[in-house]
Amino acid sequence: MDKVAVVILNWNGKSFLEKFLPSVLMHSSSSTIVVADNNSSDGSVLFLKSNYPSIRIIQIPENGGYSKGYNIALRQVEAEYYILLNSDIEVTPHWIEPIIQLMDSDSSIAACQPKILDYNNQDSFEYAGGAGGYIDYLGYPFCRGRLFNSLEKDKGQYNNTCEIFWATGACMFVRAKDFHEIGGLDDDFFAHLEEIDICWRLKSAGHKIFYCGESKIYHVGGGTLNKVNPRKTFLNFRNSLFMLYKNLKPNKLFPVIVMRLLLDGIAGMKFLVEGNGRHTWAVLEAHFSFYTSLPSLMKKRKANKQRNLDFKEVYKNSIIIDYFCKKRSTFDKVKF
Repeated sequence: MDKVAVVILNWNGKSFLEKFLPSVLMHSSSSTIVVADNNSSDGSVLFLKSNYPSIRIIQIPENGGYSKGYNIALRQVEAEYYILLNSDIEVTPHWIEPIIQLMDSDSSIAACQPKILDYNNQDSFEYAGGAGGYIDYLGYPFCRGRLFNSLEKDKGQYNNTCEIFWATGACMFVRAKDFHEIGGLDDDFFAHLEEIDICWRLKSAGHKIFYCGESKIYHVGGGTLNKVNPRKTFLNFRNSLFMLYKNLKPNKLFPVIVMRLLLDGIAGMKFLVEGNGRHTWAVLEAHFSFYTSLPSLMKKRKANKQRNLDFKEVYKNSIIIDYFCKKRSTFDKVKF
C-alpha cells in the first residue's frame, strides 16, 4: 500500500493537464500519481499515454461527475491517504508534507485542506476553499478568506492550523480508511457541495476536519461549470437541500428545510427580476428533484452515523444577514 496517492479526476481537461501536471510531478515525488478520466472526449487519455506513460490512468466509462468518478476511482487505489486534486491546480514545493505530518499526529483527523489561492490573482484567496470552510445554521457555506463573492487578500492572517467544518473538494486530503467507512462521496450529488456533505458525515461519525496554513496551492476554478451555467444553479440548490436533509439534527430538520425552501423561492424571484429566467427554472427543477428524491434521502439519513452533535464550526447566526444587511465582507467580522 502506498502512503499517499494524488488522484486527479479529469473530464475534458487536457489543457489543464498540459499546464499543471508538471508542477504536480515536480513537487509530489514521494507520492503515487493517478489520473482518473471521466470518459473525456478531448484526447486527454491519449495525451497522458503519449507524454506521461508512468502515470497510472483509470478510465471510467461514463461521466458520473465528481462524486461517482472519485468513488469508482478510489475503490481501485490502495493508499493510506488520498489527495483529491482538481486538474486546474498548480501545487507548490512541500505542499504535501505538512498536512500528512499533521494527520499522522492525530488519527481523529479524517480530512484536511491547504491554503487555496487564486491562480489568476495570486495574492488573493480563491472561491472554492479559501482558508477552510464553515456553514451557518441554515447550511449556507462560506470560508475564511471568502464570504460569498468577496475575496480577501492573503496577508498571512490565515497561516495557522485549525479545525474547520469542511475541506474543499478542489484539494482534499482524506484518510482512505475513513473515506470508505463513511461510504465515500454521495453519487447522487454529481458535483457541488459533495465535499461538505462528506465532511459533515465524517464529523457526525466523530472525526475532525482540519486546515493547514503551512501548505498552499493555486486554483483556477470554474473549470467544469461556471457560475452563469443554469446547470450549476440547479446542482447548488438541489444538493444543498439533499445535504441538509441527510445531516441535520431531528429537531432542526423541518424548520431549516422550510426556511431554505422559502429563501430559495426569493432567490428564484431575484433571478427572474434580473432577467435570468433560466436560473429561476433551475431553482424550480432543484425543488422538484428534492421532492422526488425524498424516499432515497430518508434511507440515507437513516444510514448516517448521526450523534446529534452541535459543532462549534457551525455559525449560529445567518451569514446572509451578516453579509448583505450588516455589510460584513471579511471572516474576521463574523462573530462565532
